[in-house]
Amino acid sequence: MKIRKGDTVQVLSGNDKGKTGEVLEIIPKTEKVIVKGVNLRKKHVKPRKQGEEGGIISSECAIHSSKVNVVCPKCGKVTKIGYEIDKDGNKVRVCKKCNTKLN
Repeated sequence: MKIRKGDTVQVLSGNDKGKTGEVLEIIPKTEKVIVKGVNLRKKHVKPRKQGEEGGIISSECAIHSSKVNVVCPKCGKVTKIGYEIDKDGNKVRVCKKCNTKLN
């Protein structure tokens, strides 16, 4: 997958279309990502210990990586990611629109 933890991404389709957020976690086995503030689900929690509070907790659920695209930090546009090999022989991710190296 070309998306990494810490990238800012924008959702391309679904209920949260157009929302942006930071990638919190990547699940390579199922090709899914968890994005902050996107695909929120409510979970009803029972108090387990005495003094602990129960209630409704909202948490982010996974979304397929094909439904998100990276936002370039320099040009601020939603872009695809390409790869280049730099002078040291390392493979580097590159913005397809402005040719900026992404870390």
